[in-house]
This record gives sequence, C-alpha cells and structure tokens, in this order.
Amino acid sequence: MSQSSKKMKANERREYILALLKQKGAPVTGSSLAEEMNVTRQVIVGDVSLLKAKNEPIVATSQGYMYMMDGKEELPYQRTIVCQHQGEDTEQELNILVDHGVHVQDVVVEHPIYGDLTARLRISNRRDVKKFIEKVNSTKASYLLELTDGIHTHTIAADSQEALNEAETALEDVGILMTK
Repeated sequence: MSQSSKKMKANERREYILALLKQKGAPVTGSSLAEEMNVTRQVIVGDVSLLKAKNEPIVATSQGYMYMMDGKEELPYQRTIVCQHQGEDTEQELNILVDHGVHVQDVVVEHPIYGDLTARLRISNRRDVKKFIEKVNSTKASYLLELTDGIHTHTIAADSQEALNEAETALEDVGILMTK
C-alpha cells in the first residue's frame, strides 16, 4: 500500500505510521517510511516523536522503529554485562553473543556530562549483526564505546541461564568481558 502518489496530512501520516508499525511487528526504517510517504526522513522523526509523546510504545532500534507489544519480546532470563574492547571488535562481540542464543537488547555508556546514554539494539542473530555493522560503516557513525575508552554495558536476554553463562564465558575467553 504505497502512499507515494499523494501527500498525506500530518495526522493521517501519523495514523498510518502507527498502524504500519503495529502490523509489521519488525523494525521499519525511517528512510523507508519517508520514501513510502513522499516526505523527508526528518518529517518521520518528528512524527514518531509526536507519537511517543502520546505514550505510544515506539522504540528506535539500530534496525528501525518498532511498536513494542506488551511482553511479546521478553525472554525469561536477562542480565547486564560489562564489556571493554575497540570498535573493530564489535562484530566479534555481537556474534559471540548471538551464537550462544543470546539477544542483545541495548548498549549503555556512561558519559561524563549526559550520564547514561542508552541505544536499543535488539540484535538476536548474525543477520542482525551484519546489518548493524553495515549501517555503522555506511553512515560512518561512531560506536558509543568510543566515548568511554571501550567500556560499555549490554542488557542481554536468553531462554536459559546456561546460554547467558556460556556467552559470558566465551566473551571472557577473548578478553572482551570485564570481570570483577
């Protein structure tokens, strides 16, 4: 259902965005929404911000916008890990985690001025890792860990404690996991 043939009014466009995100259940990029609705990506950013201000549970992930259904993505076991590495080791870190059946929910760094800066990642498989790394490279964006000498945390989740434990051990073995 392409909307590119006509320009929508702002309220119609927001309703369409909301309905599309609810229907998809998967991330939708701002660029694809902008192209479909014949507006700029910045217009979409504004629309999503206004929807969030109305308490719509929309999150921006590294793969795009998602409408968060209650409990839909919750895995039973979750923990926070502390890692330290250089940007070029990010792909290895993420692949180790997803190869153990772990979902990487976010990345957090502690900024000296702004406090905790959190980015939702929602990475759960090698395809997600590849897309994330490609997006960082194609946009020439910096990893958040560059603000903190490589130190950052991840909220990770899995179907079992064993998967989380094995993933942590694998990260420790390659020198990425910070331990006590």
